Amino acid sequence: MNSTFKPALLLMGGRMVAFATTFFIPVVLVRVFDQTEFGTYKQMFLVYATLLGILQLGMAESLYYFIPLTGDKAGRYTANTLIVLAVAGSVGLALITWNAPLVAGWIGNNALAAYLPGVGLYVLLSVIAIVLEIVMTSRQRFFTTAATYAISEMVRAAAFIFPALLTGRLEWLLIGVIAYAAVRLVVTVIYVFREFGGYVVPDAGALREQLVYALPFAASTLLADWGSQFHQYAVSHYFDAATFAIYAVGCLNVPLVELVHSPVGNVMMVRMAEYVKDGRNDAVLSIWNDTTRKLALVFFPMLGMSIVCAREVIVLLFTSNYLASVPIFIIWSFTMLLPVFQTDAVLRVYAETRFLLYAYAFKLVATVALFYAFMRLFDVWFAAVITVAVAFMTKILCVARFKRLAKIPLPDLLPWKSLASNAAITTAAVAAVLLVKPYLYAPTLVILIATGALFATAYIGLALASGVISAEEWRALGGALQRIPWRTAKVGAPVKS
Repeated sequence: MNSTFKPALLLMGGRMVAFATTFFIPVVLVRVFDQTEFGTYKQMFLVYATLLGILQLGMAESLYYFIPLTGDKAGRYTANTLIVLAVAGSVGLALITWNAPLVAGWIGNNALAAYLPGVGLYVLLSVIAIVLEIVMTSRQRFFTTAATYAISEMVRAAAFIFPALLTGRLEWLLIGVIAYAAVRLVVTVIYVFREFGGYVVPDAGALREQLVYALPFAASTLLADWGSQFHQYAVSHYFDAATFAIYAVGCLNVPLVELVHSPVGNVMMVRMAEYVKDGRNDAVLSIWNDTTRKLALVFFPMLGMSIVCAREVIVLLFTSNYLASVPIFIIWSFTMLLPVFQTDAVLRVYAETRFLLYAYAFKLVATVALFYAFMRLFDVWFAAVITVAVAFMTKILCVARFKRLAKIPLPDLLPWKSLASNAAITTAAVAAVLLVKPYLYAPTLVILIATGALFATAYIGLALASGVISAEEWRALGGALQRIPWRTAKVGAPVKS
């Protein structure tokens, strides 16, 4: 295990606890609300996610770049970020409140208008507090970050679930999450001032540097979000709320994906920054290839598991009313392969935010064009096909840009042999389980457990036999997980490489 994964394992631990709670938010709510109300809930938080991405303006993520490199000035960059996010969030609240009927009409659900001002307030509070874990990670407070993820997400899950269970009404769910966001904002402000003390003051010069870095990244993020979320808005516009609920369930984003790739990407950026500054492309390539290979060991089998267990996952989590979501879920599961290649992180280390802007402009234009050309010819599942295909094309463009920047020969660009072997054994394990599965007759939960166990056994056996996972790596992973509590006994202490 190299030093990218040692601190990343801490962050994964915190996110694992968060995953265990927040994953079941929609699972509970789908049983509280009818299909139309659940569709409205999904539309509310689709708007929330879109606004949250837009209003960050690249400022929050810019802290991953500036804090590790600027020493005492880090507090000034953080102060600039808090102020810009507060202004942007306030503008967003005003606009969504003023245009609530228009937005609801465009989405195709007039009932949504009554909830949008509350969504705007939730966005305002959330967008400022988003710097909390970013500051912790950038300062290498990895255990503190992990603990914060876990506690914050447990409280957020309670804020979603308990008001809904007690009242059965969407407006009380919204009140609960607004209260949670307000408390989180207070914690964020207290932590930032404790971390940087009197250095938390705005700085015009630092702001100019941030804007040069952040605005192209913000534009690329905006285009990326629109490119990633356009399919949901299009389906919502063309179909009713109940059909949108089926599609949204099919596009289930398994939290384990975010659990793994986000902390790995964040730690990779922090580790690469110094090497890029010194022109050490060889060290950057080493980190890139090792990270790619290990992420593939997570996400390739995760895709295989999703394919063989798709029906049972949907029925168990969302009931048989959502069986139509199964083929959509299988298609959408291929997005699990995208985080294997941490292109956004590595391009941001090279300050290639302008290229990210171009890449995501391509993604949005290609997605809209394909929807316009083909969507009326196919059923709702084709929206997922278009979105996944364009996402992979965009990823290829970004990998090619990294190759050019770091002047890497194509044979060295990726761990080709490991990736090919991993893909082959994943395919073989999926095929073996699908041959056996028709002969399993049992309740849904039993079939899910049996199918998952069969796939895991087949994959791990083939991986160890083929050398995709070495025996040393298997032992090292187990040992690292066992040692985490002792390593992290000193709360907030940086993890050494």
